[in-house]
Amino acid sequence: MMSPLAIRRLSTNDASFDQQFSELLSWESVSDKQVRATVTEILQNVRTRGDDALLEYSRRFDRLTIDDVAALELPQQRLRQALSNISDEARTALETAAARIRSYHEKQKQESWQYREADGTVLGQKITPLHRVGIYVPGGKASYPSSVLMNTIPAKVAGVSEVIMTVPIPGGEINEWVFAAAAIAGVDRVFTVGGAQAIAALAYGTASVPKVDKIVGPGNIYVATAKRMVFGEVGLDMVAGPSEILVICDGNTDPDWIAMDLFSQAEHDEDAQAILLSPDAQFLDAVAASMQCLVQTLERKDIVAASIAQRGALILVRDLDEAVAISNRMAPEHLELSVENPDELLPAIQHAGAIFMGRHTPEALGDYCAGPNHVLPTSGTARFSSPLGVYDFQKRSSIIYCSPQGAQTLGRVASTLARGESLTAHARSADYRSGLRDQNNEQH
Repeated sequence: MMSPLAIRRLSTNDASFDQQFSELLSWESVSDKQVRATVTEILQNVRTRGDDALLEYSRRFDRLTIDDVAALELPQQRLRQALSNISDEARTALETAAARIRSYHEKQKQESWQYREADGTVLGQKITPLHRVGIYVPGGKASYPSSVLMNTIPAKVAGVSEVIMTVPIPGGEINEWVFAAAAIAGVDRVFTVGGAQAIAALAYGTASVPKVDKIVGPGNIYVATAKRMVFGEVGLDMVAGPSEILVICDGNTDPDWIAMDLFSQAEHDEDAQAILLSPDAQFLDAVAASMQCLVQTLERKDIVAASIAQRGALILVRDLDEAVAISNRMAPEHLELSVENPDELLPAIQHAGAIFMGRHTPEALGDYCAGPNHVLPTSGTARFSSPLGVYDFQKRSSIIYCSPQGAQTLGRVASTLARGESLTAHARSADYRSGLRDQNNEQH
């Protein structure tokens, strides 16, 4: 049996709470110099040597014995075969989740619009899907078919023409669930490439891997560092930090339920964060007791124990209003409102990636099959970021179509403003349309 779980206990009544909470939330997301140096070399090598570099890194990092880069691409037939290789129960679960995710994201789709002003001028916005998107999917033991669905389906709903998926298969280890999910979601091409080299291939393109317009999907520190470095060459979804959950509970939910909700995020990795806020001290004691008992039953109990000890906490608050204030300060990736009337708290929630309402809505449902996307802002970025969605795969172009009358009116305004900025070519361009062409400045 493992040692007792180390669980940090805090109270907002403590004079040092603000400092303690700030320290609890702090996380260094910047990769070290060695990681950056390695990634820089990989990016440059793939950019200059293309497929040859991909082959070299696949042999070195993924231990693949291949001589032809064509072996890195899986045919669609192999994806369909994966559907047959998994159990009927697994296929049904993936298809059910996919249908719910598609239904939810269909409601996010934006349409083009226009309106006509009194003088006939037309203004509007044209919505266009991205042409090609790259999906990075972790491979090997850390395989997430749910991420395939969550990243691919919104892109397809948006109308993206081609979705390219990269996924490493270390030692040739294939996760059939991942490829089955790719078949269900409609991934167009799959390359068994991972790490920074996959990001480089998607960002710059090689003879075999097409260059994409945007890269989405989670990865390790090398993948995250590579994504930062190629931003601008391509678009990105986000550079995610460790997973987070913040639970606000009034003290009337089953303590075992709350304990397992906290563990559901702590089991991701040692840097994941799980925090509970409650005004009921006895309830916090009960949850702590449940955690001590239930952690022994987990397959990833060592990871959970490290996560809880390093970044977890049970916090006593004065009331639920104070709990909401603390939540807004944290801006959590996942927020559970495990209270009797969550609708009463919802208006005051300003920052959260996803909000799980009521006692019967564990965060785990959102990870897999509720429908909303599980790609969420972390590390406080919910203050200014949103979940991945259809809108991330659509571009907006402004439409301006002036009538002759509109050009005269707007031309005079633009000319005045342009001269105020000493940009006379702008002004004269507007003057030509507004009937104020300066003949004295024309020389032909």
